[in-house]
Parts: sequence; structure tokens; C-alpha cells
Amino acid sequence: MIRVAIIGATGYTGLESIEIIQRHPQAEVTYLTALEQECGNAEEVFPRLKGKCDIEIEPLDFDKLSDLADVVFCCLPHKVSMDFVPKLLGAGLKVVDFSADYRLKDVKVYEKFYNVKHTDPANLESAVYGLPELFRKRIKGKNLIANPGCYPTGALLAIAPLLKERLIETDSIIVNAVTGSSGAGKNPSDKFHFPNMNENLFAYGIGSHRHMPEMEQIAGEIAGSDVQILFQPHVGCFDRGILSTVYCQPKGKTGGQQLSKLYNDFYNGEPFVQICDDAPAVKSVAATNYCHISPACAKGRVIIFSALDNLVKGASGQAVQNMNIIFGLEETLGLK
Repeated sequence: MIRVAIIGATGYTGLESIEIIQRHPQAEVTYLTALEQECGNAEEVFPRLKGKCDIEIEPLDFDKLSDLADVVFCCLPHKVSMDFVPKLLGAGLKVVDFSADYRLKDVKVYEKFYNVKHTDPANLESAVYGLPELFRKRIKGKNLIANPGCYPTGALLAIAPLLKERLIETDSIIVNAVTGSSGAGKNPSDKFHFPNMNENLFAYGIGSHRHMPEMEQIAGEIAGSDVQILFQPHVGCFDRGILSTVYCQPKGKTGGQQLSKLYNDFYNGEPFVQICDDAPAVKSVAATNYCHISPACAKGRVIIFSALDNLVKGASGQAVQNMNIIFGLEETLGLK
């Protein structure tokens, strides 16, 4: 049985991770930590866990954690994870990190977009980007997995087949995406106060969102050349999910049947990517680890739609998928 510790267990992704692992036949939650003011019995902190998870959420004790866990889900904010990860790895633990601290390989790019000095470049170098559908072989047996961002997961799965086959121009990709309000995390803010969020839709991070360089880095790795992406995120008045629309300029004439075959062949056998005839919807993938993708052509452009749950395939579900791969388990355990 794989023993799982969760640091930052009281956030949205922490709770989602607990619930997924509760369903896992070969893993169990053995240690939960949070800030002191958020601690308490898991059943009391989260009433929906009543009768399911009678574990104390407590302030982090590294010695106790290392005795009780084999793998750690680090559900901490950007800039905070890299203060914890070196010690976790030093204790011989496997780590799946939910922050961006180990995703961007260029330290200068990270420091530009996150406005903080990177303090752990040694582990950054050895971290593996945990998008299983593209990097499964790299993930197996590794000690540190950088769990991808939710927006990049949807966008990269949408364009990977086209980039791999070099069917689109790589200097003019546009990713337009809408996420639910849970994407902002659980800390309250004026923008996400219910009267402001309800019946509302707005754009943010115009030309500067932190997930844009992450998309460009991985897209460039897939394509084998530099890729330029204009990413524009929005927030809608729903709880969870991301719908991405990706616009690409094809290099040659491309038809709908050709695209359908390309995507079905590329993702053949993938347990969590499903190719759809019609544009997907967030409700179809809510609370699942699936990503629904639909490619199409219009006015000489290739348009790819993708939908996923930002808290599952975009975070905790993907983390469990990575954990399964690390330990050589069936990839779908706990996720179907």
C-alpha cells in the first residue's frame, strides 16, 4: 500500500486529492498538514469527509511525515513549494509538486513571471514535467514530478498531435480559455466575492499570464522548435472546469476527416483523453480525470476545443495518475 502525505491539505486540490485517494485500492492517506489555524480533524474541517477520513490535519512535522509516507503531494502555492521540496527529497520521499516552482526549466523565465528568486535550481534540473500522455516514460520511477498547470494541460493536449506532425505554424497559436471560479483557489478576494462573480465573465492576465511560458516551453519540446503562443484566460461563474479554444494556422490544406484520424490515432489507448465529434462542454468532464478534445476546421484555420476539470485532470487527478506511473501501478487506479 502506498502511503500518501498531503501538504496543504485544506485547499481545493488538497481536498480533491484526499477524496481520490480514498477510492484508490493501493494507496492510503496517512498524513495531512496545513497552517495551524486551519488544522483539526479532517471530518470536522471538511464535513463531506464525515465517516470517510478520520485523520488529524496538523502543522507540518518533517520527521513524522517521513516516517508515515512514501510520496508527498505538495499542494502549496508558487514560491512556497521550493522551500519544502529539497527537504522532502532529502528524506527519500517521492514528491508530486502542484506549484509552478519546478515546471519552467529556465530560471530567468520563472523569476520574470513569478517575481521571486528561484532557490532550488538543482532539483529543478532533475524534475520531470508530469503530463502522462506526453511524458509517461520519463515519469516512471522518478523522485520529483512537476504537476502541470490546469490551463496548460488542456491547451497542450489540444495541440500536441498537430505540433508533433508539424502540421501548423508555430508562431501564431492562440489559446482562448475559460475556467471556473475554483481556479483562483479558496482564499477570498473582491473579484471572486459572490455578488461580483455571479452572472459574470471576465478576462485577466492579458498577455502576461504565468501559464503562457509553461505552454510555450512544452509545446516547443513537442514541436522540436520555438513555439509562440498568445494565451488569454477568462473566469466564468461556474465552480469547476476549463474550456479551451485553440486557433492555429495550418501549413497546408487540412480537412476534418484528416484531423479526426490524426487525433484518434495519436490518443489511441490513452485512458483519459477522449476525442469527440462535437465541441466538448465542461459539465461532461466535471469531477472526472478525462479531457475531451474536438478538432475542427473553419475559414482556413484549425480550431481545437478541449474541456477538463481544473481540480482533477488539471490538478489532483493528474497527480494521482503521476503517482500511479511513478510506482508502476495501473495508471487508472482511483480515477475511474
